[in-house]
Amino acid sequence: MCDLRRPAAGGMMDLAYVCEWEKWSKSTHCPSVPLACAWSCRNLIAFTMDLRSDDQDLTRMIHILDTEHPWDLHSIPSEHREAITCLEWDQSGSRLLSADADGQIKCWSMADHLANSWESSVGSLVEGDPIVALSWLHNGVKLALHVEKSGASSFGEKFSRVKFSPSLTLFGGKPMEGWIAVTVSGLVTVSLLKPSGQVLTSTESLCRLRGRVALADIAFTGGGNIVVATADGSSASPVQFYKVCVSVVSEKCRIDTEILPSLFMRCTTDLNRKDKFPAITHLKFLARDMSEQVLLCASSQTSSIVECWSLRKEGLPVNNIFQQISPVVGDKQPTILKWRILSATNDLDRVSAVALPKLPISLTNTDLKVASDTQFYPGLGLALAFHDGSVHIVHRLSLQTMAVFYSSAAPRPVDEPAIKRPRTAGPAVHFKAMQLSWTSLALVGIDNQGKLSVLRLSPSMGHPLEVGLALRHLLFLLEYCMVTGYDWWDILLHVQPSMVQSLVEKLHEEYTRQTAALQQVLSTRILAMKASLCKLSPCTVTRVCDYHTKLFLIAISSTLKSLLRPHFLNTPDKSPGDRLTEICAKITDVDIDKVMINLKTEEFVLDMNTLQALQQLLQWVGDFVLYLLASLPNQGSLLRPGHSFLRDGTSLGMLRELMVVIRIWGLLKPSCLPVYTATSDTQDSMSLLFRLLTKLWICCRDEGPASEPDEALVDECCLLPSQLLIPSLDWLPASDGLVSRLQPKQPLRLQFGRVPTLPGSAATLQLDGLARAPGQPKIDHLRRLHLGACPTEECKACTRCGCVTMLKSPNRTTAVKQWEQRWIKNCLCGGLWWRVPLSYP
Repeated sequence: MCDLRRPAAGGMMDLAYVCEWEKWSKSTHCPSVPLACAWSCRNLIAFTMDLRSDDQDLTRMIHILDTEHPWDLHSIPSEHREAITCLEWDQSGSRLLSADADGQIKCWSMADHLANSWESSVGSLVEGDPIVALSWLHNGVKLALHVEKSGASSFGEKFSRVKFSPSLTLFGGKPMEGWIAVTVSGLVTVSLLKPSGQVLTSTESLCRLRGRVALADIAFTGGGNIVVATADGSSASPVQFYKVCVSVVSEKCRIDTEILPSLFMRCTTDLNRKDKFPAITHLKFLARDMSEQVLLCASSQTSSIVECWSLRKEGLPVNNIFQQISPVVGDKQPTILKWRILSATNDLDRVSAVALPKLPISLTNTDLKVASDTQFYPGLGLALAFHDGSVHIVHRLSLQTMAVFYSSAAPRPVDEPAIKRPRTAGPAVHFKAMQLSWTSLALVGIDNQGKLSVLRLSPSMGHPLEVGLALRHLLFLLEYCMVTGYDWWDILLHVQPSMVQSLVEKLHEEYTRQTAALQQVLSTRILAMKASLCKLSPCTVTRVCDYHTKLFLIAISSTLKSLLRPHFLNTPDKSPGDRLTEICAKITDVDIDKVMINLKTEEFVLDMNTLQALQQLLQWVGDFVLYLLASLPNQGSLLRPGHSFLRDGTSLGMLRELMVVIRIWGLLKPSCLPVYTATSDTQDSMSLLFRLLTKLWICCRDEGPASEPDEALVDECCLLPSQLLIPSLDWLPASDGLVSRLQPKQPLRLQFGRVPTLPGSAATLQLDGLARAPGQPKIDHLRRLHLGACPTEECKACTRCGCVTMLKSPNRTTAVKQWEQRWIKNCLCGGLWWRVPLSYP
């Protein structure tokens, strides 16, 4: 037995922020019964809340929020006729399933790739049969985290692809999309989404003798099968398990079921406690892809007990008579599957909600003995909420407590005896639904008053709070998010300003150890990750602009090079863009025309309308080169955006290549060239800037420490403001999000629908250039179009970097479409798009 009332030393869990509803005069938000909640890998939270009007009419609402801007809530009238019982995000975090007590299932997807615009076009129905469990079919993708190899240099050793079959495959092995649900009458229903958009739905009984199913959960096996666990709600009845196989036969969905071994909870077999816990209140597999381990909770009106069970294959003893007839040789001994209890708790307060980890920690070398010591990694813990308002994080195998949180305003010592706790009038505020984030470093809970709370879970839980240990855990999880593409907002909750520099350096060091091919795949993701980290410290905040500018520069360079076409189809393997890079790296001449002579200019020929449509992007390249060169004399100022470019040979080489391309295109159509305001009409501004840029590039093009630019170059750059008008670049606005403003042990109290006045971030106050004055003209950051002080076009903003762009494209040329396709689904930094009002700040 494991005592949950004695948490291990070093446990840490604190409240980050609380969001509550504004009181309305004509309608009231009230917690739905049951209350459902789901947390996506993109750090979007979906939860249910009913809207009750004065005449007592209920509207079943689904609310979706981004954890960085929780007050900016998007509410969907779900049109469910009965209470919503389940919410489930898909693996990409872009689609959401909702199911209700009338058997209706709806599939919600983003409209125009906007996180605050949702539509439901497909669904299924088992009329009048409430849904008790719901899940997307498994797509066969499973990545295991090897904690014991966190110090390895290769990402392939730390994170390995696990052989796992999809629930159903199309021709060629492509996984088929769809969902599976279990109803209260014992039916299993499967809906398959065909590529044509058609939905194939089939319903089958779990077994011949159907009975009431009060609780159910769904898990998947590596062989492509599905396991369903069910209970009728009584602890005196067995917990049943079924294997479900899905196939498509003659364009119809077919479901086959098979009964698996069942179990009785241990508390019901103990004569002293046989009738103490009459109801099973929670039934959960420890993970969607872990069908061999299940968590059960039995409760009375005032208390609960939790048990963890594991399915094992055991040898079946053979009678001596049969041994003589047919001797058992080697591994041919018959086996049987049996459920064995791993651990159980003592009597607890009544459990109100359970949250399970989604982090796929590999437990191959972790047996119960290791699991029961104080060692803890994020992803090995699950959360239990109790009716007294407390939340416990316990090890998912040993059920040993790692941390305790109390929701009351005045926190109590974790070792305070229960007899000394003051009694409150009425039921205590407690979580009715909980979800852990995808890295298990944050927890969201919806309480019985409808408030939403987000808690931080320490990455070094179960240990004394060492900075070194926390850094290792955070770095390991950042690498995991870099490989998977998951959002890392919940990791940033734990990054202190003093950690930023070390994390950025270690992250870059680990990145450079990977193969060249993998580095190319992850090149933009690590820049976005560094930018989000640097926002958290006043010492590194100016780098944020540089990292976002590098993302923009890489995207422009890739797009413009992709427009180049070989003059003859039977050309060598290298594309025109690759040859451009090779020639510009080889020829160090400062004369742009001499570099241009070495290129096949016929490969650069484009349509005149295309060149004119690209003028805004070409203008930005020219302006940025001029800005960088003019800032060279002030290179010692770390508070000036663009500082890191002056020592970045790769980025300077990229700018140099683009200047050559622009020069060639300018010969075809002079109106596409960047426009400069010069003091002399005869001055060739492009040649001047290319000459200075080449000299600066030569100083830092080689690997190793960059050499200092000579005095002659610095003097020439000092004269630039007297020769050309230096543009004022429009950097990304300072983020209005939460993560850079959250302080340890100082939770923020927020209100849905009301933009808060947040405490100023020490980081953003360091740089005046990041702040936008009221009434200042606004700009489309990706198309580089000026929108005016009061834009008339609908816009969307990135939930992470604050980048703003128009919803609809003002240009229909192929080249512009190709540019816009790079950020149609997500921002260049990977953040989701959120529709903003016309009067956005």
